[in-house]
This record gives sequence, C-alpha cells and structure tokens, in this order.
Amino acid sequence: MVATSPIPQKRELIITWERPPADFQLDDTPVENTGQPLVAGALRESLELAGRIRPENLIASNFGLCATVNHELTIKAPDWLYVARVNQGGIPRKTYTPYLEGETPAIVMEFLSDSDGGEYSHRQIPPIGKWFFYEQILKVPTYVVFEPDIGLLEVYRLQDNRYSLEQPDENGRHWFQELELFLGTWRGAKEGRSGYWLRWWDKDGQILPWAVEQIEQERQRAEQERQRAEQERQRAEQERQRAEQERQRAERLAELLRSQGIDPEVLP
Repeated sequence: MVATSPIPQKRELIITWERPPADFQLDDTPVENTGQPLVAGALRESLELAGRIRPENLIASNFGLCATVNHELTIKAPDWLYVARVNQGGIPRKTYTPYLEGETPAIVMEFLSDSDGGEYSHRQIPPIGKWFFYEQILKVPTYVVFEPDIGLLEVYRLQDNRYSLEQPDENGRHWFQELELFLGTWRGAKEGRSGYWLRWWDKDGQILPWAVEQIEQERQRAEQERQRAEQERQRAEQERQRAEQERQRAERLAELLRSQGIDPEVLP
C-alpha cells in the first residue's frame, strides 16, 4: 500500500511541548504481530554492534512521543524511532517530548500488522492519526512504513511540509544521511522468525551484521586461520622432508666416494 499525503483542511493547531503527568502509563497492550519487536530489535542490534550509537542518541521501540495539541496531550508510540540528540542522553525514559527534551525524531517507523493501525491516518481531531501526527505535529523528516509479511518498504521524506514517497536506488535501498547508512529489506531467519527484515548497509554496500552473524563470521575467520596454519605446517613438514632427503642423498654419495678411495671432504 502506497499512501499519498492530501492537503489537510485548514484548522488551527495550538502545539505546546509539555511532559506528561508523572503517573502517566503508556498503553502496554501486546502487539498483534510478535515478529514486530524482533524486527525493531534487530535494527538497533546491528547499529550497536557496529558502534554507531552515541550517548546523545535515542533509539527506542514502542516508545511514547508526546505533544500537546489544542490543550490535549497526544502520544504516539512508533514501532521504531531515532533521535539524533537528546538532553541528558542515556537516562531512563518512559516517554519523550521533542523540543522540551531534545531534538525532534529524525526517523520514525511503523510496521504494519493484519489490521489497520492508523499508519496512514490523516485524522486531525482526537484521536489524531499517526501520519498527521508525524507529518504536521512533530514534522519528522523521515517516515518509514514496513509490511513484514510481504517485505514492502515505503520511505516518505518531508518536503514542503508534506510527506513524499521516495523511490529506492538500484539495490532497492534508501540512503539515511542521519546514520550514513542505507536501509533496505532482507529475507532470512533470526530468533525463530523466517521472513522479511529491515537491514542496514554501509556506504560500501556491506551489510551491518547481527550478533549471530558476527559470531559466525568470527568462527569462519578462526577456521580459515586454522586452515592457513595447517597449510603452513604441512609446507614446513614438506620442506623438512626435502631437506632430510637431500641430506640422505649427500651421505650416500659420500659413502660411494669413500668406497672408491676418494675423500669427499677434500673434493675441489
């Protein structure tokens, strides 16, 4: 499904940035698709292993983004988000209020489930639609919609205050300047889930590995080193055997010369 961003009707929006009440509890209803947390976790995992997460970053899944719209607190919890710089990075958070606590998110992602969760909703009155919230309230530069079941990836960029669908490159990937990485789809298995995943690639086209892949790469490198060492040992043994054969031939020749009354030590 590819969405278009209609021009909303003019409606006055009073937007303020306030923390939610201290006793606020984000709805923790389990997601319908148990694969969604795995897809989100895998995105962070490869970034962390590659050393691409800094203390001032905020990367989270199913995490509340807050804004007060026309005096009413509005919270959306995208399936994955990236904020380049937050105040007091690394502290535990229950929610995040842009501008008050740091920059607005640079990337938000939603993973489609079997039912319509409002990922394309432009609804401007409570409950405000996700699309409208990210586009018109938070003004998130990049909105990603991913359908894991069929591997459909849609990347929308904010242009002239509207989301515009971006076409992928020749490899089916999208460049994310914020992370200096490409994002694309990949099919395979991880943690018991087989299907489509979102993966990161660096500017040279090398995929950022997951932990299990990194372990396998290390195992393969260790095996290659073992094989190289074994080959070197075999070459050294062959050289030793050749040297021993040369020594034995030299001794047989010396014995032959001695049998003929010739001292091999005084040969010119």
